[in-house]
Amino acid sequence: MPLGQAQLIARFCQMHQPARWSPPAPAVRELQALVRRLESLEEMRLMEKNRLASGVSCQQVRADLEEHLADLQARIEKTGQHIKDLIDQDPELKNQAGLLQSIPGIGPTTAALLLAEVGDISHFDNARQVAAFAGLVPRIRESGSSVRSRSRLSKVGSSRLRKALYFPAITALRFNPFIKALGLRLSAQGKSKMLIVGAAMRKLLHLAYGVLKSKQAFDPNFCVVNP
Repeated sequence: MPLGQAQLIARFCQMHQPARWSPPAPAVRELQALVRRLESLEEMRLMEKNRLASGVSCQQVRADLEEHLADLQARIEKTGQHIKDLIDQDPELKNQAGLLQSIPGIGPTTAALLLAEVGDISHFDNARQVAAFAGLVPRIRESGSSVRSRSRLSKVGSSRLRKALYFPAITALRFNPFIKALGLRLSAQGKSKMLIVGAAMRKLLHLAYGVLKSKQAFDPNFCVVNP
């Protein structure tokens, strides 16, 4: 590392006194590896399905694609079972997964990914820090010194978390009373569909932080969430 960068980092640490970094627990590291492997397998399956659907005329190629798809499906199911077994066998992960799944819109797959990518929730002081970690904090775009355009997500953060929360947010806008009310309120204000979905993703992550931090299941009438 160049000397200038090292001095800059040292100065930052001296001024802000950030918390000491500690590695994730072994079970969380294993969960992260399995979740990311599952993601890779699902991406490969999608690519192969697209190739097959493109109209391959060579029978040998079609047969190879179909064989590969069957193998990928078996590997996906096997990896998914490994994830389930790991969570079930670890009391802390099992309890946290149950808390996350108490939130309408979050199922087992999303819960596993949140636990794998967010890690120890105690490393975050509030829900906004988790949202920033995921790149879900709104950013105002400016031109010159005074012209402001519509806010957009910063997208400086974990793309895996954003990707994982997109479809759960769509579901939550229909079935989660807390997020549904948010969506209706933003829609009445004339906000765009994508802005509403982004707000739902952020609020879903806020709720996830709330249940993990408070160790209490989701309650639509009393949400322990830091703004």
